[in-house]
Amino acid sequence: MVMQERQLQWAAFYMEFADKLLPYKGDRHTLIAKLKETYDRIGMKLPTLDCVEPPVDIDPFTVFGLFNKGITDTNRKRIIAGIAETFGVTTAQPEAFSGLPVLNNFNATFYAFSDDDRRGAADISNLWRVFEAALALSGNDTEETRQTFAQVYDATRGQFSLGWKLTIGLYWVRPFTFISLDSRNRWYLGDQAMAGDDCAKAVPHEHSGDVPSAEKYLAICDTLRSNLGSATCPQGDFPSLSYAAWLESDRVNKEQRDATADQDKLNALGDADVQRTRFWLYAPGKGAEKWDEFYAGGVMKLGWGKLGDLTKYATKEDMKKKLLELYGDRTSQRHPANAVWQFSHSINPGDIVFVKRGRSEILGRGVVTGEYKYDQSNSDYPHVRDVKWDTQGNWHTDRMLAMKTLTDITDYPDLVSEIESFFDDESPDYEEPESGDRQTEYPSYTRDDFLSDVYMDEEDYDRLAGTLLNKKNIILQGAPGVGKTFAAKRLAYSVMGIKDIDRVQMVQFHQSYSYEDFIEGYRPSGNGFELVKGAFYTFCKKAADDEDRRYFFIIDEINRGNLSRILGELFMLIESDKRGVKNKLQLLYSRELFCVPENIYIIGLMNTADRSLALLDYALRRRFAFMDLKPGFATEGFKKYCNSLGNPKFTRLVKAVEALNADIAKDESLGEGFCIGHSFFCNLKAETCDDARLSAIVEYELIPLLKEYWFDEHSKAEGWSQRLRDAIK
Repeated sequence: MVMQERQLQWAAFYMEFADKLLPYKGDRHTLIAKLKETYDRIGMKLPTLDCVEPPVDIDPFTVFGLFNKGITDTNRKRIIAGIAETFGVTTAQPEAFSGLPVLNNFNATFYAFSDDDRRGAADISNLWRVFEAALALSGNDTEETRQTFAQVYDATRGQFSLGWKLTIGLYWVRPFTFISLDSRNRWYLGDQAMAGDDCAKAVPHEHSGDVPSAEKYLAICDTLRSNLGSATCPQGDFPSLSYAAWLESDRVNKEQRDATADQDKLNALGDADVQRTRFWLYAPGKGAEKWDEFYAGGVMKLGWGKLGDLTKYATKEDMKKKLLELYGDRTSQRHPANAVWQFSHSINPGDIVFVKRGRSEILGRGVVTGEYKYDQSNSDYPHVRDVKWDTQGNWHTDRMLAMKTLTDITDYPDLVSEIESFFDDESPDYEEPESGDRQTEYPSYTRDDFLSDVYMDEEDYDRLAGTLLNKKNIILQGAPGVGKTFAAKRLAYSVMGIKDIDRVQMVQFHQSYSYEDFIEGYRPSGNGFELVKGAFYTFCKKAADDEDRRYFFIIDEINRGNLSRILGELFMLIESDKRGVKNKLQLLYSRELFCVPENIYIIGLMNTADRSLALLDYALRRRFAFMDLKPGFATEGFKKYCNSLGNPKFTRLVKAVEALNADIAKDESLGEGFCIGHSFFCNLKAETCDDARLSAIVEYELIPLLKEYWFDEHSKAEGWSQRLRDAIK
């Protein structure tokens, strides 16, 4: 509750500031001068608010937009502090802004610029009249004040460049009287029906086109207000309701982002079609009361029987909605929805299940052998998977295990290793598979597959693969977007001929990465400090036990780390002719004699366009072969991809970038290492390669890069920016 109060403290400040603004309705020149004075005092530049600077006129909602748009909280606080001093606002200044609707930085005024013939002569004056009427209605809700508000609102709502922003502005200035109908609130109150049926019927849904009339908008506010504090809408006021919408939207978006990011990451790294062994923690009933029964029956089961057959649900969100309907809304039902979805969709035969009780007790282990089944005859535990339980016992861990019924712990190798160690001395009643053999059959991956995925010529690939096998240490270097990360794992797979994910590992260097992370070092533990082995040490030991097959260690951003500190004695050991047991050196902490196996190949990745990075240590540079990755626009693969989209604007944009790259390459302060790569344009389909997507590439990816490249040549950056924009018109 304290956290929510902190998040909503903005409301009182905003309302007092609205009161302070009203007297400037008839003196906007003074208002603009005060805003300019404020920005000068706080050391910031007043944003562009019209085609002339400073603007000739301004409305009150645009003034609020100065600190309610896509800027950092730090800058919002600076602006608010300056405004409070200039206008004498005494209410405590807000510290948090979560849940507040904000404007798009590229559309941050409530009016069109004065050089746009779609702007009416009275547009800004109309906005002041709406502002004044809104404050009057909020202070004294009568038929007369409503009628006045309705007249000026309806006369204004159709103005160009306004739209739903009008309701956002009203919410800012009087958040307890007017609801914001920004897209998030419309989704939450309408499409999601989170505030009850009456509210859902009142609120326009996400894709409704027109801003409601004054009569309908006030009716929406009245309907929502009458439902506040009810069982279907427990929030007590509009700010709390909007904050709840933000929380729910953030949660849903995070789930979607995580799922998308996970899939995108797999696709980017080339692992999308590889199914790997996963490890699960599982609680068989409350307090593990069903463990003996499930062990004897060779099954794992879940409750939530009222859901019925889980295969009938298309998405996790569908499951969650049904859980809320069946089991009440006292909780979000997020964890149960995750459990039933993972049980029916994510677990695969071959996965390992550890049985737990409470927060620290392990009771057994088994291997999943069957697909999901629905047992209609068992109303308590109808969701079933067959498991070959190999061990039953009792072990304790010092770690705090999750309380959830089902938890995927695959991404926590230390926890998996600790639990696995409990069973090292056990004798399972079946033949234990070798490490890695639990994996389903790996897909093959050939030279042709690489050339199909990565826009590279055959000669370049052959030279790249040959150098890697000969030198054993290479660095793929190039500008942003040439596909270094995309190519790295695929290169390893193509050399192996198979997507064996257990023989490829990737880490990323950064300024805090150390020898202790990479090789070994002391880390705090329950008993003081213990010696912990690092990523590369562990990988080397794994490769040494499998000397007949090649292993690949990939280091992303290799030039961002302090290489002398990270590598230590490995400066010598990674050399191709210093590999193997004949060239052991003593490690720093354990004093162990250690070598880098001959079957390990190291691939470093380096961004040549990062001005902040120093040159690599010469001692490291001579131990690696440096391979340049260049933009692949001219490759046959990219040309084929370009033709498949059938989009003339995309083709023109690519041509413009090729011309831009020629200019970058001949620029003495830049050069070929700064050329823009092809990956900015990849992974599009004909149906997704639309104007909005192309514009996003230009505005949010390419132009910021140009501004960084030519930060001291503004006209050149602007010239090329305009050429890129013109290409997609």
